[in-house]
Amino acid sequence: MTNLSTKIKLYANQEVDFLNDVILQDDSNGQGAYIKEWNLDIAKPTQEQLDALETQAQTYENNQQVIANRKKLYGTWESQLEEIYDNGIDSWKARILQIKTDNPKETE
Repeated sequence: MTNLSTKIKLYANQEVDFLNDVILQDDSNGQGAYIKEWNLDIAKPTQEQLDALETQAQTYENNQQVIANRKKLYGTWESQLEEIYDNGIDSWKARILQIKTDNPKETE
């Protein structure tokens, strides 16, 4: 099950400010989060529209995790530049390619 916020971002096709544009609430009654306030210039989505985005939202969330893992494995820009200086660009490119191969993104 994906986050409601992810489905809303995909529905809106833009970044959403969840403090002003769309306010979510979860009353902890087992029903989960819901849209309490909708302040975007597009129509508020129906539950069916949000449910239709489940697969796309799952792919998006999975890829965000892959990206975070890759960034961690890449290291800082500084360490990457040092690696290039010490070992050459080809060594660095091979390491980056291996990280991408070991941590593939899902296709949509």
